Amino acid sequence: MRSMPLHHSQSLPDGEGYKEESVITDRDLQELLDHFSENKILSVYLNTDPRGISAEEARLRLRSMLKEVELSTDAQIVERYFDHEFDWSGRSAVVFSCKRDNFFRAYTLAVPMRSRIRVSEQPHVKPLAEIFDSYGGYGVVLVDKQGARLFYFHLGEVLKQEGFVGESVRRMKRGGGSQSPGRRSGATGITQHIDEITERNMRSAAEIASKFFHDNNIRRIVIAGTEDNIAMFRNNLPKAWQSLIVGGFALSKTASHADILEKAVQIGQQNEERRHDRMVEAVKTAAAKGRGGVIGLDDTLQMVREGRVQTLIVQEGFRKPGYQCVDCGDIITTQVKSCSFCSGSFTEMPDAVEMAVRRVLKNGGEIEVLHDHAELNRIGKIGALLRY
Repeated sequence: MRSMPLHHSQSLPDGEGYKEESVITDRDLQELLDHFSENKILSVYLNTDPRGISAEEARLRLRSMLKEVELSTDAQIVERYFDHEFDWSGRSAVVFSCKRDNFFRAYTLAVPMRSRIRVSEQPHVKPLAEIFDSYGGYGVVLVDKQGARLFYFHLGEVLKQEGFVGESVRRMKRGGGSQSPGRRSGATGITQHIDEITERNMRSAAEIASKFFHDNNIRRIVIAGTEDNIAMFRNNLPKAWQSLIVGGFALSKTASHADILEKAVQIGQQNEERRHDRMVEAVKTAAAKGRGGVIGLDDTLQMVREGRVQTLIVQEGFRKPGYQCVDCGDIITTQVKSCSFCSGSFTEMPDAVEMAVRRVLKNGGEIEVLHDHAELNRIGKIGALLRY
């Protein structure tokens, strides 16, 4: 949820060029969440995956979408970006433009996204929240008796990798000279010594991995190796990190980054599907008891307004128009003359779900995006677990 750096550009494309910076992070997402304008902002998501669409086909799709936009200046800025600046090396691109505010952000991603355009007073960030949920924060460990390789995958790319090599085990299998005289003899002594070395290596690898996970804000962990090595490494991890392990698999230590990421994401998504099933059941149960959870858009919006949502659960692609109070910011789905909380007037908004996502993220809550989940669809496509 990148074989090339996922970067963003910050200057407007009218002669100054582009300043390409770091990968998109939680801080970047927060900046987009905090950005509000009195002017309209153009948000563009474009699928550029060369495995499914040519660059020319993507350009034609972009031009077709831009024809529907009334912001002609920003549409021209975006089209000029793709014609002259975008290198077409990623699988999708995200662009936000508001010429009147001198605001422009362009991101190239190594994960595919559906093409779409939105116009609003804020950047349309719900699709970014979706890919952060699906592809963000993978920690992968390739472990054997002697050491480990550590990878931090985020949005489809390797951001960091480290390695640890401990004391050699292979030398001891050949009966090397480091055996302590008088303490062990024969195959039994060698085997015991190998086990001790392996245990020390595993402890060291787990300590280094724990720091790696912490420093990179890892959200889920996948371990690759033999069944015995995976179990030994896992047992040496602190319980807090053990709880983030979503699975393991057998893979050579010489495997490519693409092989490792593909397998890790596959395991992670399978685990997410099971976790989402449990989460939907938890929301349903809590809502039925009248405490700890709500289902349906109207009840969920009320909890969002009160700041009580810990985890917002929403079906991918779910949108519904709504109305927002210009004074207190309350969001509703049915038009009324005045706000029941402050008597303010309402203005129409294109997507109440988008606003709910923004509010929850800004309040420190979590977003869980479910893909074609039949039960969530049946109960209203949205729900929430509450803080209190």
